[in-house]
Amino acid sequence: MKTWFWTLLVFVAAVALALVLREHSGNVLIVAQPYRIELSLTLAVLLLLASFLILYIVLRVLAWISGGPERFRSWRGLRAEKRDHESLESGWINILEGRYTEAEKDLSKVLARTRSGSRKVLAALASARASHHMGEFARRDEALALAREHASDNVRLREAAAIVAAEMYLDQNRPQDALVLLQPLQDASSRYFHATRLLLRAHRQLRNYDRVYELTRLLSRRGVIDKAEAQQLIETSAAARLQQGGPENLKSIWSDLKSDERVLPDIALAASTIHTTQGNHEEAAKVLEAALSIRMEPRLLNAYSQCPPEHVARRLSKAEEWLKSHPDDSALLAALGNLCLTGELWGPGEQYLQRSMRLRSDMRIHALLGNLYDRLGRPADATAHWRLASSVAGVLPVLPASRALPAADTRGDPTLIDVEHLPQAKVLSSLETPLAASAADFSDYASATETSAAGAGDAKAAAPAAPERTSDGDASVLEEYFDSSPFVGVDLTQTSDRHTPRGSGNH
Repeated sequence: MKTWFWTLLVFVAAVALALVLREHSGNVLIVAQPYRIELSLTLAVLLLLASFLILYIVLRVLAWISGGPERFRSWRGLRAEKRDHESLESGWINILEGRYTEAEKDLSKVLARTRSGSRKVLAALASARASHHMGEFARRDEALALAREHASDNVRLREAAAIVAAEMYLDQNRPQDALVLLQPLQDASSRYFHATRLLLRAHRQLRNYDRVYELTRLLSRRGVIDKAEAQQLIETSAAARLQQGGPENLKSIWSDLKSDERVLPDIALAASTIHTTQGNHEEAAKVLEAALSIRMEPRLLNAYSQCPPEHVARRLSKAEEWLKSHPDDSALLAALGNLCLTGELWGPGEQYLQRSMRLRSDMRIHALLGNLYDRLGRPADATAHWRLASSVAGVLPVLPASRALPAADTRGDPTLIDVEHLPQAKVLSSLETPLAASAADFSDYASATETSAAGAGDAKAAAPAAPERTSDGDASVLEEYFDSSPFVGVDLTQTSDRHTPRGSGNH
């Protein structure tokens, strides 16, 4: 569009000049002794224009010829820059795709041939990231040192190198080294939001909860982190500050918290624990009640139910008010049951705990019921609930008492006792307790011996079961048992001469 405009302007000027020259048809006289030149005005104007045009073209051609070397250097620079950009772009794409070996090849080319300090810094930082992902930390540190060396004159590149290095140190769980790089940026300006987030991460790894609390507040005010994330960090850090500060710093730390932060579960639980250890049960109850009015947290309900007997009445009435709006809360019912047990209200306590158990079979509820029934003189019920509590705690099935475990291979066991020398009374007494896997076959042997003794009417049933002390029928029973039972470790070929051999048809 611009070219057409200038072309039109030239044509308009030419037409206007032609009209002017047509109206003024004079002559131009040039006297240069001994020469005298006379021209028409139109020809003189045309000659001037042609001379100007020729001179302009000649000068441009001379300038183009003289600028050839510079143009060639510029062309080579542009070509090298384009090549560096392509290699740098390929390297970053390979890093994003996880091809770190190919990325290092491209980036090493940039580092070897580029003359630009900024591109060398970017390539070194990218190469450091690739080496970091491959776990080659020595090569990473070399690349970071190269980036810092070439970024010394550029403030932005120097800050970028520090942030990248700090982020990789945090991934490697080296928060102290990251703090050395990040703290100057934070001191220079609090608007380095990414650096501030990394600084928060470093203090979290170092468990500096005071700084975590301050930085979370700062980032939350600037809207840099999500509200839910900020609330979780404040809850964790403030609870840790309360636990570390103890009763001496409770008042100052508690005054720093906002009203909506004091009702967070971890914070309320930490503060109530400190009040309870100091014997301030009323203050502990107020803290827990404020938090429980927002959300029925099981941990808070458990802590609320732990109190001396003189505080049971007040807490019980408050918990019964909550039960009207939360009738199906298992944790609340369990807390009511625990309060009733503390106040020795056995009937209501049993009702609350049974209602809670119907909603959720919990280890603590079974344990409380076991304690209650133990106090009421009902040992069978107490034992049953204690057994259920232990099974829930260990995530173990309740095994039937009458079921024997499968036999184990004990042929190589040096502590194995020969069954022929084991008294029958010990064998029978072992049936009253759970059997181990290696003793499972002894129960079958004992039952067979007891049956043969009963059939023979022998009054000495408790004596050791030996073939010479039994009748022929009893011996055949024992022989049939030892002949057919897969008793591990017993050689069935070594039998008495009085026994009938296998395959004789007497079985």
